[in-house]
Amino acid sequence: MASVSTYLNFPGNTEVAFNFYKSVFGTEFSSDGIVRFSSVPPQEGTPPMAEEDLNLVMHVALPIMGGHSIMGTDATESMGFKVQFGNNSYICLSPDTKVETKRLFDALSVGGKVEMELQEMFWGSLFGSFTDQFGVQWMFDCVEQA
Repeated sequence: MASVSTYLNFPGNTEVAFNFYKSVFGTEFSSDGIVRFSSVPPQEGTPPMAEEDLNLVMHVALPIMGGHSIMGTDATESMGFKVQFGNNSYICLSPDTKVETKRLFDALSVGGKVEMELQEMFWGSLFGSFTDQFGVQWMFDCVEQA
């Protein structure tokens, strides 16, 4: 089922933040729990991750209310990212089909700056991200059901 969530970037304290949110909302992390960077398979053409970053949070999702979830990751300077107000959140769309994902991605990104073109990812999704022409950051993550 299609869904919308809010994706948050943290400078290395995602786990602390999400444990706080979990205590406030009284909900549990999604079935994957906290996924760490140590679980990422080696990517061709990408240098190995620094040892001190392997325990950082690659992804976590927490349902909060009304069918809405917040998701998060550690986006540290050692990974080439400096978290600051304005670049720390995305609207994450998960359409039902890859066709709809591509249509929305292409339409919303017109006049914007694509960070990552839509592509198949190791976790089984069609994924991409961009900042639109108004400065709003978007992520797409589609796992098309057969």
